[in-house]
Amino acid sequence: EAQLVESGGGLVQAGGSLRLSCAASGFSFDDYAIGWFRQAPGKEREGVSCIDSRPGNTYYADSAKGRFSISVDRARDTVNLQMNSLKPDDTAVYYCKGVDYGAPSDYWGRGTQVTVSA
Repeated sequence: EAQLVESGGGLVQAGGSLRLSCAASGFSFDDYAIGWFRQAPGKEREGVSCIDSRPGNTYYADSAKGRFSISVDRARDTVNLQMNSLKPDDTAVYYCKGVDYGAPSDYWGRGTQVTVSA
């Protein structure tokens, strides 16, 4: 069974950057969607960005456009989220989610905390 493990969260000042990584062991990158969600205190979990092999596009929430960039490193089986120009509103637990269309199954990581101070 696949496992997703996030890393890279932390405390950063507004305007700063963080790079989140999701190590996807046992996950099939043949036919998939994989990306990032986040959940702030008292709010629902929301999608941030994803890559979908059907049809090979990347997607960003409006709040992430122009500031975040998602990428897949097939050599390391990781999914990275580069986050620039961070704002206090970006404070949340960030979760990696992968969908294996071939299984079909979906997987969640346990999350990594991102805190942006004003």
